[in-house]
Amino acid sequence: MLELDDTVLVIIDVQGKLATLMYERELLFKNLSRLIEGAQVLGIPILLTEQYPKGLGETAPELKALMPNVKPIEKMSFSCMGEEKFVEALDETEREQILVAGIETHVCVYQTVSDMLAEGFEVHCVADAISSRAKENREIGLNRMKEDGAILTSTEMCLFELLKVAGTSTFKAISALVK
Repeated sequence: MLELDDTVLVIIDVQGKLATLMYERELLFKNLSRLIEGAQVLGIPILLTEQYPKGLGETAPELKALMPNVKPIEKMSFSCMGEEKFVEALDETEREQILVAGIETHVCVYQTVSDMLAEGFEVHCVADAISSRAKENREIGLNRMKEDGAILTSTEMCLFELLKVAGTSTFKAISALVK
């Protein structure tokens, strides 16, 4: 079960033109936005990565606008864990449960999740906030991550799992996000 004080959200490489080519792009962006806003309501730290931004472009503007205080961590390694600055930022959070979202499922997301699992992190893949250009690659990537030990979740499921109780102002804010 996800715990507020042990969870960090990692948004992987939702950049430039590539982001516009994702399978079920509109649903992906809707859920990424909900996830980012939900993490902010809940006070969960957010780490954001960009794969070779000089070539692929910056984080999609509609998502970047939701995270004005989050500085993207540039990387060349497909796995976020291959970038020292990312590993340092993750270590600084002192969190062991990682919510992962972003693109592409079968490349950067998969390799990141695989490396995080090897390092002993509890990884929760937000399946409706992860995508690839092809549906088949998305499905294969999600299956591999699950087989490797990642926990599949959804945007709504993880937000309410972190929330735990109803009847609070935080509950009302999260409920408004998922409607």
